[in-house]
Amino acid sequence: MSQETDVHKYEVVVVGGGPAGMTAALYGTRLGHNTAVVTRGGGRAAMMQEVHNLLGVREETSGGEFLGIGQEQLESYGCDIHRDMVSSCDRPSEGAFRLSGNSADYEAEMVVLATGFNDVRPEPPLPRTGQGLHYCLHCDAHMFVDESTYVMGHAESAAHVAGILLNFTDDVDLLTRGEEPEWSDETAAMLDRHPVEVFHEDVSGVQNGEDGWLKALEFEDGTVREYKGGFAMYGAEYNNGLARELGCEINDDGTIEVGNHGQTSVENVYAVGDCTPGHNQIPVALGQGAKAGIDVHFQLRDFPREPEQLAELGPVRSEEVPDIPDELLEQAVDFHTYGE
Repeated sequence: MSQETDVHKYEVVVVGGGPAGMTAALYGTRLGHNTAVVTRGGGRAAMMQEVHNLLGVREETSGGEFLGIGQEQLESYGCDIHRDMVSSCDRPSEGAFRLSGNSADYEAEMVVLATGFNDVRPEPPLPRTGQGLHYCLHCDAHMFVDESTYVMGHAESAAHVAGILLNFTDDVDLLTRGEEPEWSDETAAMLDRHPVEVFHEDVSGVQNGEDGWLKALEFEDGTVREYKGGFAMYGAEYNNGLARELGCEINDDGTIEVGNHGQTSVENVYAVGDCTPGHNQIPVALGQGAKAGIDVHFQLRDFPREPEQLAELGPVRSEEVPDIPDELLEQAVDFHTYGE
């Protein structure tokens, strides 16, 4: 006899425990809705050795520490955190979504997808991620001011990132690693007119310093070139499988199409963070999560009632308010330590 799958029911389920997803859950919970985050763990933010460009967070804070504090905050307000992998989803009735995980199923009135993407890694040998191999120019270019820097890749994006790096350093190599360049003639002309050296030999080895940081790259022709670090530009694989299952519109690049507050093309389904178009930055993700969380609240809240509802149901009785689940109400009251 097979064991029945546990089913957890919520008003809001957020799939993905990165900065965008947790912010959406934070707003959902604090605005009085039973909310859960279902996260498989890991993700791009978790891999960060240091958090950059986030006001109020010190550079020495790792991505893991940052996310851990976020989870503690969510739980303190009453949000449930489930460590699980959602493998499929559907909408068996108009009123609820069903998300199937490896450990349990989750039902929700509103779904927020914060499923992110995976950077496409070049073939080894490679420097250590975060210690000489980086993926976000806007996060990490500041680390390489006036340093010897590389860009790996052979497409348009690699060539343009190499050009952008000249704003920070005068020593930029573009490493095609033996691949035929795919950039346009116009881009080739741009490279010819900027001090970027295009180097075609493949990488054969990596030299690290005692601190673990990249020191130099070795190439198949015997050349050794010293670098402080650099960027791999091989594209992204967007985690849009759940969005596709739910019928959400997907853009040509694999991102989920969203409106100004994260609404997808499917009613009551939102998407935030790196799985949507735009800059892949923590501050941007936090803003997207906040906007989605607030919009979800607008859709779910009962008061004030619309004139049609008042005509049908009559005046709101005092015993009907506040409209917040008992467990969240009690937790909020306990949380209010200020003024004592």
